[in-house]
Amino acid sequence: MKEQREYTMTLTRKGQVTIPVEIRRLLGVEPYKQVTFQVEEGEVRLRPAQATLEAAYGAVKPLSQPEDFEKLTEIAQEDHALEASKH
Repeated sequence: MKEQREYTMTLTRKGQVTIPVEIRRLLGVEPYKQVTFQVEEGEVRLRPAQATLEAAYGAVKPLSQPEDFEKLTEIAQEDHALEASKH
């Protein structure tokens, strides 16, 4: 039989709860990392958020303004081809 634990936390006026340390360790999430709430048939699951390109938007300043998207695409394709040739 699966081990099951239950944690009861208090919801603040702002709708916030603290994720217990045991759950944070289990999920491998640290402060300032994102989590995802998945809702399905009245059940809510909490899991670490997957890294996405959209989440990283704006994290790196461009080398030049305006950006040359054709050149960036060419570089990305070359890098991808180089990575693929290693396998």
